[in-house]
Amino acid sequence: MATDPLLALAVGKRDPEGRDRRREQDQGRPLASDSTLNRLELTPETLYPENCYWKVRYHADRIEELFVTLFLESYSQPPAEIMLDFDATDDPLHGEQEGRFFHAYYDSYCYLPLYVFCGNQLLVTELRMSDRDASDGATETLAYLVERIRARWPQTRIIARADSGFARKKLMAWCEQNNVYYLLGLAKNTRLLQKIGKELVQVRERFQATQHASRVFTQFHWRTLKSWTRTRRVIAKAKHLAKGPNPRFIVTNLPQRYTEPRRLYEHHYCARGEAENRIKEQQLDLFADRISTHTMRANQLRLWFSSIGYVLLSALRRITLKTTRMANATCGTIRLRLLKIGAQIKLSVRRMFIHLAAACPYKDVFEHVLRTLRQYPIRS
Repeated sequence: MATDPLLALAVGKRDPEGRDRRREQDQGRPLASDSTLNRLELTPETLYPENCYWKVRYHADRIEELFVTLFLESYSQPPAEIMLDFDATDDPLHGEQEGRFFHAYYDSYCYLPLYVFCGNQLLVTELRMSDRDASDGATETLAYLVERIRARWPQTRIIARADSGFARKKLMAWCEQNNVYYLLGLAKNTRLLQKIGKELVQVRERFQATQHASRVFTQFHWRTLKSWTRTRRVIAKAKHLAKGPNPRFIVTNLPQRYTEPRRLYEHHYCARGEAENRIKEQQLDLFADRISTHTMRANQLRLWFSSIGYVLLSALRRITLKTTRMANATCGTIRLRLLKIGAQIKLSVRRMFIHLAAACPYKDVFEHVLRTLRQYPIRS
C-alpha cells in the first residue's frame, strides 16, 4: 500500500511516486508504512519528552468533530427536520484485550460501540466496553450533537430515534428540557399489555375469522411505577399472527398533530432499521470488526478508520450514484464494482494515465461518477 501511486494521488500527494522523499530508504514509498500506522495506533495520548521520538499522536476530539462537520457541510441549506438514529451493536473480541467483558445477550466477549446516524450519514462511532447499558453515554452524545447542529441550524427540528434499549428516564428528560423530540421503542410488560387488553382481543378475533395477520393501533398516556417521574405518550400496536400475539410499544414527546399513531409507528419509528443496515455495511464491507489490538485507544482508531471509509463511500453514493443503477448499492458492492477493478497505470514526467478495460460492465457508471466528481472543487 505504501508504494501505490494511484492511492497516493487519491489522497492528494503531490509526489505520488515518492521520488522526493528525503531519506533514500523511503524513496518510491509516497504513503505511510505499516510501522508508521502502528506507531499512530500505539502512541499514548500523553507524550513526554523522553518518549516523543518517532511517536505519532492523533487528536481524538478533532476526529469526533470531523464527522459532525462533514455532516453539516453536506447540506446546501438547513433542513426542516432531522432524525438522529442511536444504536448499539456488538464487536467481538479476539483475545485478552483491554476492556474485555462478557455480554450475556450476545453470548460472547465483545465491545459495545455506540453509533449515531442521520439517514445514511454517520455522525458518531464511540467504542465502549460491554459492561454497561446500551444507552450509556447517549444523553451526553445527544447534547453534543444538538449543540453543534443548532449552532448551524437553529430552526431545525431534531428527533432522537432508537429502540427500547435507549428508553431511559435520563435521555427522555433531557430531550423534554431542551426542546428535542424523541421516538423510542418501549419494552412490553404486564401493565402495558393490560392497557391494550381490548385491542389484543379484537385482533385475535379478527385473525381467527380471516386467518390473516391483524393489527390495531392506539395511544394513551402512561408512566412507570418507579423509574419515570411523569406520564408520557405511548403508541401501541396490537397485532396477532399465526404464532400468536405480537404487541409493540413506542414512547414519544412528539405532538399529536405531528401525524397519526399508525403512521408514526410504521413510517417513522420502523424506519430506524436502516441504521442497522448501515452498521452492517461497516462491519461486513469495511472491516469495522477488525479491532484486534490490545488497547481500546488503538481499537477506537481502527473503528474510526472504518468509519471514515464509510463516510467517503456514503458520500460517493449520495452525490454521484443517485441517478444511476447503483443508487442503492451497498458499500461492498461499490468497492467491488467501481474501486476493485483492473487498470493499467502509466506514469510520465507530468502525468499519470489510468487505462481501464473497454469491456468493463459498469463503465457507464464509472464515467458518470468521474464526470460528477469533476464538477466539485478540490479542497486543500
